[in-house]
Amino acid sequence: MSDRTWYPLGPKHTTARRTIRAAAGTVPVDPLIGPRLALAGRVVTMNNSFKVHADAVVYIDKGRIVDIRPRAQAAPPGFDATPVVETGGTLYPGLIELHNHLSYNILPLWSPVPKRFEHRGLWPNHKDYRPLVSGPMTVLGSYKDAQGRFPFVPALIRYVEAKCLLGGVTTTQGVRLASNSGIQRFYRGIVRNVEQTDEPDLPEAQARIPDIDARDARSFLARLNKEDSCLLLHLSEGLSRMPDSVARKHFLALEVAPGQWALNKMFAGIHAAGLRPEDFDVLAEHGSSIVWSPLSNLLLYGGTARVDAARRAGVTIALGSDWSPTGSKNLLGEMKVAWLHSQQTLNGLLSARDIVAMATRDAARVLKWDKALGTLSRGMRADLLVLDGTPADPYLALLKAKETDLRLVMINGIARYGVPSVTKALAPTDQSIRVGGQSRRLYLKQDTGDPDVAPVSLAKARTTLKGALAKIAKLAKDLEMPRPKMRAAPLDARSRPEWTIALDEICDCGVEFAPRLAFNGPRDFSGVDRAPRLLAARAPKLSTVLKPIELDPLTVADDPNFLDRIEQQPNIPAELRVALRDLY
Repeated sequence: MSDRTWYPLGPKHTTARRTIRAAAGTVPVDPLIGPRLALAGRVVTMNNSFKVHADAVVYIDKGRIVDIRPRAQAAPPGFDATPVVETGGTLYPGLIELHNHLSYNILPLWSPVPKRFEHRGLWPNHKDYRPLVSGPMTVLGSYKDAQGRFPFVPALIRYVEAKCLLGGVTTTQGVRLASNSGIQRFYRGIVRNVEQTDEPDLPEAQARIPDIDARDARSFLARLNKEDSCLLLHLSEGLSRMPDSVARKHFLALEVAPGQWALNKMFAGIHAAGLRPEDFDVLAEHGSSIVWSPLSNLLLYGGTARVDAARRAGVTIALGSDWSPTGSKNLLGEMKVAWLHSQQTLNGLLSARDIVAMATRDAARVLKWDKALGTLSRGMRADLLVLDGTPADPYLALLKAKETDLRLVMINGIARYGVPSVTKALAPTDQSIRVGGQSRRLYLKQDTGDPDVAPVSLAKARTTLKGALAKIAKLAKDLEMPRPKMRAAPLDARSRPEWTIALDEICDCGVEFAPRLAFNGPRDFSGVDRAPRLLAARAPKLSTVLKPIELDPLTVADDPNFLDRIEQQPNIPAELRVALRDLY
């Protein structure tokens, strides 16, 4: 079998590629044209009955699961000549992450977080935040080379997306880009992006809303009621248990009139750490859900959302690792924290299966993607991961898994990452890396992806970013120097947009990622006003406050400092800090 047989949108699929490009509308990010495959192993379906096939074969064609059959049963029609690939492990649905500021995931953990903060409006004003987080990202996102290009953006995108894959994540929040022409879009890459799919059966989630809708109750409610897909917005991020806490006001402001709430089944509140038990009853009554980020909440606020109350109320819960400065490196790590919190604080209320569901089937339900993703069953998209071996409890095994235990990560029927012994039968040789000292392969070719990122290998991205972070103060100094007047570019050059990253915590792009409705009067807006602190004219020049920063390693397996830094965090319960090391 030659390499050309395996390429998605490659030589074998020239006709398919032309058909897609000629069709009306936008080209899907992940067109359903993948090869015919048969994968053998134990299969954890995560379907309604939580069926586990002890020894089965998953048959895949054009990016979808055709059937799952016991190994002894005959193959479906058309698969008689398809060789069965032995995965050597347990198959699960790919992990779906519903909250991650992905652009920041080159930065290491803030260690230690200097104090316990009451709400999210406080820590961005701490003296450490600008030199460690916002400053470096401002420089990398705005720096242009002598040719007028943004040299670090493609490298950053390649790196953070690979970081997801190495943790079993097949879907996450996207990287938002902005151009010099005022246009904004999302990066089209390998890992599914909840905000841009260009496919009707994967309705695109919204994670930001226009300023005017965020600040006006009636406008926000109208916007919410016309949404036909998930709206993922920050909500009540903070932990004070006082009834009138700043974080809780952020939720209470959603009551736009007595008994009338700006909530519905499309609304998913990210964090929700400041909510009281009765607030989850309101969410449940309106069919709203939450996205839980336990590690980030613990690091910053010393506690996290009352998921026990959310569970009792019947609120659907998904997971997100937030970002690397205060969260897990990937969703595989965040699941460990969620499990430990349940065991140590909630008396084991959430089972291992419950936690796995939050990262698969429940996350798909929040997105309204549960007819296409979140389970392994006939007709579903072939997004999956394979864990080494077949331990007795497959759910607990995934929570205890290390990154080195992942044997395969597949998206839309295309093998994107895994051990050579499995990937060699599924995808051409593209890039090789080492994870925890072990050889792994990546397949990052994609005809529908962003052309600026395509030529950047993961090795090149790592070298570029390490060099940039090591000389971040010099880059900042270069940005501060007066720029010589440039000769006007030709018209054809000016017509080509230049894309850079629109950073969530920095860019004032006319949108908000949280509602900021009035609470005690027209000027008492709930939530966080970012503009004053971000645009402060008296702030010292970045070149005077920035110092060399280390590039955050792709995995915990390759980061000798991560667990030590976790143990230095004063806001995380000591018992959890110690137990987390045991899970790695």
